[in-house]
Amino acid sequence: MVPIMNALLMLIVFVLHGVINGERPAVVNIGAVLTYDSAIGRVAKAAIEAAVQDVNANENVLNGTRLNLMMEDSSCSAFIGAVAALKVLNKEVITVIGPQSSTIAHILSYLAGGFHIPLISFAATDPSLSSLQYPYFIRMTQSDSYQMAAMANLIDFYEWKQVIAVFIDDDYGRNGIYALEDELNNKRLKISYKIALPVGASRNKILELLQNSKAIGPRVYVVHASPDSGLEIFHAAQDLHMMAADFVWLATDWLSATLDTFELNKTHSLEYLQGVVGFRQYIPESQQKKAFESTWNRLHTRVSSSKLNTYGFYAYDTVWTVAHAINNFLDNSGNITFSLSNQIGDTRGHMRTDLIKTFDSGELLLQNLLSQNFSGSSGPIFFGTNRSLISGNYEIINIYGSDINTVGYWTNIVGLSFSFPETSHTNRQGNFTASKVLHKITWPGGMKMTPRGWIPSTRERPLRIGVPRRVSYLQFVNILTDNHTVQGYCIDVFHMALKLLPYEVPYQFVPFGDGHITPKYWSLVNMVANNEIDALVGDISIVTNRTKLVDFTQPYMSTGLVIVVPTRSTKSSAWVFLRPFTVGMWCVTGAFFFIIGIVIWILEHRVNSDFRGSPKRQCLTMFLFSFSTLFHSEQEETLSTLGRFVMMVWFFLLMVVTSSYTASLTSFLTVQQLQSPINGIDSLIATNDPIGYQEGSFSWSYMVNSLNIPRSRLISLRTPDDYEEALLRGPKNGGVVAIVDELPYIEIFLATKNGFGIVGQPFTRSGWGFAFGRNSPLAIDISRAILKLAENGDLQEIHKKWFCLHNCNIHRADNSKPNQLHLNSFWGLFMLCGIVTIAALLIFLLKAIRQFIRYKKAKSDASSITSCTKTIYCFFDFIDEKEEAVKKIFKQQQCSSQPEAS
Repeated sequence: MVPIMNALLMLIVFVLHGVINGERPAVVNIGAVLTYDSAIGRVAKAAIEAAVQDVNANENVLNGTRLNLMMEDSSCSAFIGAVAALKVLNKEVITVIGPQSSTIAHILSYLAGGFHIPLISFAATDPSLSSLQYPYFIRMTQSDSYQMAAMANLIDFYEWKQVIAVFIDDDYGRNGIYALEDELNNKRLKISYKIALPVGASRNKILELLQNSKAIGPRVYVVHASPDSGLEIFHAAQDLHMMAADFVWLATDWLSATLDTFELNKTHSLEYLQGVVGFRQYIPESQQKKAFESTWNRLHTRVSSSKLNTYGFYAYDTVWTVAHAINNFLDNSGNITFSLSNQIGDTRGHMRTDLIKTFDSGELLLQNLLSQNFSGSSGPIFFGTNRSLISGNYEIINIYGSDINTVGYWTNIVGLSFSFPETSHTNRQGNFTASKVLHKITWPGGMKMTPRGWIPSTRERPLRIGVPRRVSYLQFVNILTDNHTVQGYCIDVFHMALKLLPYEVPYQFVPFGDGHITPKYWSLVNMVANNEIDALVGDISIVTNRTKLVDFTQPYMSTGLVIVVPTRSTKSSAWVFLRPFTVGMWCVTGAFFFIIGIVIWILEHRVNSDFRGSPKRQCLTMFLFSFSTLFHSEQEETLSTLGRFVMMVWFFLLMVVTSSYTASLTSFLTVQQLQSPINGIDSLIATNDPIGYQEGSFSWSYMVNSLNIPRSRLISLRTPDDYEEALLRGPKNGGVVAIVDELPYIEIFLATKNGFGIVGQPFTRSGWGFAFGRNSPLAIDISRAILKLAENGDLQEIHKKWFCLHNCNIHRADNSKPNQLHLNSFWGLFMLCGIVTIAALLIFLLKAIRQFIRYKKAKSDASSITSCTKTIYCFFDFIDEKEEAVKKIFKQQQCSSQPEAS
């Protein structure tokens, strides 16, 4: 492009004319480069000519100076447009209006920068026409960056996640779609497929490209074309029956420009546009607008057969903006001079700079243009920092029948709105409810409901669903070898979820795996991410790394990693009844039986005939009474107050001890105990023994990456039989110390194998889901269906069908031996009982000694001396006597002493 420009500039010789100094010139030359034979060009040419006439007719605008319009036809060609621009520049113009094509605008912007002549375009909307790259380029219309933000907002409002972009493959089309892609990415939406149409593409080429897009899931088409060739796209879509229900067609403002120019709504030509939604640049009502419309109606039949479109308003205002800027420029300077320059702005090429004329005051005129602020026929005219017209307002139109209806508005401040917000600065995007943002839209096929905008598959291209060909745990996914039928718990859940969808989903299962080795699920997830398959159904764990690549549905089964170890039962032990108490506990309990028996005999011997008799009988009674209290079957009744008090405390102690013994013995008889020292994930990590895991499971990566377990410790296992063999052999005989796997697999393993159990709690929390491509709407719909299955109980019924044929219980092994009862747990009770027993015995002895002293005084004289040994023997003889006999002796002594005293 630049070499062509340089070559053209080197061939042209500019002739310097006189320099006007001092006085306001009578005539000022302005240029225009348009494509005459185009929808925009025909209207713009007439509007520019009308504006020049109006400016020249108004003496107050330029104060006697007239505008001389130099116009050339670019014929919609970049090469011819460059030549036309050079012709215009050769005529000493101080500004150039146009071009309408963004492609030509790129070339002319280089020339304008080189000659310091402002280039002001009313129709070049390419967002890449930046003021930084092209300092003399001014955009007298809205950049497509506004329009694409509006389009992304509309797509997001209707919750469409993916769209197909149809565009002309030139600077205007490509850069506009790039802007749309950026806006969609900001909303986490995307363009899933792009249809780049060659410039001037034939009907057959358009049919071919559109036909290829029908195999893609999205049904939302965004058409960004030119007004002259864009309608051909809709003709082709109608031929392919793509203007029917379930399709969505969105068009940028080129469509409204075409419809307004040719008034297609007055003819039958709208039949192939039924349901299309498009944008139109918003032109507010004003006196200036009405005045220009009146002028246009007078010129319409005489000058142009086209109707007025929005670009006509911008073209008309462009001339007025130039006129006001020139007037300010002449007031401040008054000199329009040209001179030779040694540079043209593009330093990448080399040319004869002695032949180039530049506008000496181009920068000053540029600043005057950018400082304009007035009301034109298109609305307020003022420019932003990017040297583009500040507006960003669009109408949203809907074509149905013979009418073009305005269904809403979009502004860069408010966003979508039901009506145009006059006080838009006080509103904020998102303040409108869904029912009031836009009027009702009639979609293709006459649909009133909002289309899904996406179909998962067709019968010609069914959904490709990958399923793993498992080697073990076939209850989840099983592919029958005889008829290739796919069945299992995961498959049933998927089938039930599909039945709840409000639309049909043609699909086919694609098995992966050779039947000898379970495929690695990580590779299957990558296939979904790379679009090799559309979805993955099976026992797919939802883990963080996978969610970065694909979208998962709502989990249909909760899971987590657990540890399985061998167990043994204590039911066959002949001496299990001794295990609840420790040796110390048994000894202290037995000792207290003897102590209580002796103390009760002492307390009851003098008052209770059941505790008297021959020495042999008394010893037997002493011990039988003590042990019979364990079962509350004692035949002897306690009569003494001290004895009853001791028995009360003893019975309380027995109640607590026997209850604890019974509970502990029950646990010893029912709880399975471990043969392994592993009691949780911490103890498993601390060992150096081998650990088993299921082949293809994510547990390997979790243990290596998250738990930092050496890879050398991990042993791959395939089937439940391999699990059993490895656990029974143990780490010392080539087996494993434990197996780490997901809970659903372990439930099946424990239901079919005995002697194993789960230790600890699951140390990860996750679930199983179905994997789909990123931003797949089907993932959302399937998630809703899974939630419905869980709510109505169907999910549980499927679980019972596959996993509760024999037993639904989970075998868990205790992580340690059942706790024995230690003396430390009961020492308080034993101490209380001992204190009460000793206190009762002391009270009894003190009482007995007192009676013995009294009895001794009554039997002998006070002066008689008795040896200590004899006294002790006498005391024991006294205690052995019944208390009733002692009291009788005391009574007799009292009666005999009374007569002597008298």
